[in-house]
Amino acid sequence: MFPDPPASPLGESLQPLCPQPLEVHPPVTSPRPLLSLFQVPTNKYYYPFLFLSEVSGPCESEDLLDGILFAANYLGSTQLFSEKNPSTIVRMAQAQEAVGRIKAPEGESQPMTQVDLFISTQRIKVLNADSQEALMDHSLQTISYIADIGTIIVLMARRRIPRKATAPETSSPSLEKQEYKMICHVFESADASLIAQAIGQAFSVAYQQFLNANGINPGDLSPTEYNDLLDTDFYNGDLVHFSKSENSKEVHIEKGKGEILGIVIVESGWGSILPTVVIANLMHGGCAERSGELNIGDQIISVNGTSLVGLPLATCQGIIKDLKYQTEVKLNIVRCPPVTTAIIKRPDTHHQLGFSVQDGIIYSLMRGGIAERGGIRVGHRIIEINGQSVVATPHEKIVHRLSNAIGEIHIKTMPAATYRLLTGQEQPIYI
Repeated sequence: MFPDPPASPLGESLQPLCPQPLEVHPPVTSPRPLLSLFQVPTNKYYYPFLFLSEVSGPCESEDLLDGILFAANYLGSTQLFSEKNPSTIVRMAQAQEAVGRIKAPEGESQPMTQVDLFISTQRIKVLNADSQEALMDHSLQTISYIADIGTIIVLMARRRIPRKATAPETSSPSLEKQEYKMICHVFESADASLIAQAIGQAFSVAYQQFLNANGINPGDLSPTEYNDLLDTDFYNGDLVHFSKSENSKEVHIEKGKGEILGIVIVESGWGSILPTVVIANLMHGGCAERSGELNIGDQIISVNGTSLVGLPLATCQGIIKDLKYQTEVKLNIVRCPPVTTAIIKRPDTHHQLGFSVQDGIIYSLMRGGIAERGGIRVGHRIIEINGQSVVATPHEKIVHRLSNAIGEIHIKTMPAATYRLLTGQEQPIYI
């Protein structure tokens, strides 16, 4: 169904991928569910010629329904500019550029984190090898390309950046290219080729599932048409914000030996583009505040060259505490406001929002749903809904307002821990 790409002279390969159907989602539970989740439609007819066993690859097709694990080392992530449908040559060049940005030069130490890659017909997840905590989680439909270059794997996820309302209409190819950004995750594994093949196989199985569930003859819907069907207009404020170079900054802070940095950090929240830590508070008179370089809401990407992306909160806190006896600290940060805005596009009330809320805090998020795509994050407190404050609104009224909201829903949130600190509900513990 999907022809293998021609091998390059360097022995590198790129797997052509086709996204999975939106209908397939694992169940999510919560103490107080906000809304029911997406339901797979019941179809009256199934084509008998569709069998999962027909999909060739290194894995059993049935195993991909539940998910399989591959061991790998996570080297880092970067973002690249891309047109919608680049050629195979361009795709490989993008993969090699991502590797060039992330991989340390030969002879230098390569920072890495041991992870397990979870591959299924629904998700591609990056799990901490020790704790099995999800560091990154992508719906399969958002994965555009997978390239293996020797022992290196590059996983590319595409998001479309919405046009600005004031942008003039044009057919210029160069402007069309500006609508897309690639989030590239770089890994190293002895099983790089098998991992790439397994992800390609997962797409093929998901494609057949979609055809079977909707009673479609394979001859009536090509993989390209399937892609177009699922190519919805995503909005994610993180992606737009992170794509602007002016929001990224290298900060140098001078401090006294034995002096703490004087910040409080919290997790960015499951659902954010880059899983890292956020500055939730600054100690009055501390070296971080004195520098004038840091603000509440800023995301810390690295400390003295050590990446914090994907690390557990306790590990990040330990790295910052270890700075106590240094006199200068270098931080790479992304300027972010303390309050983030998620924009959910909901055509009608039949489309479930796909997240749960308790006492104004988001507790669970339906993977691949419109809320995740809109920028909703687990662990955040809802501040506003469509311009109206809900800080003092009872739980039932928040649920009612969300249940009946349709069209473009603007939801402002901030990490719940940050909210508690700013409102004096908790006392800060500075590090």
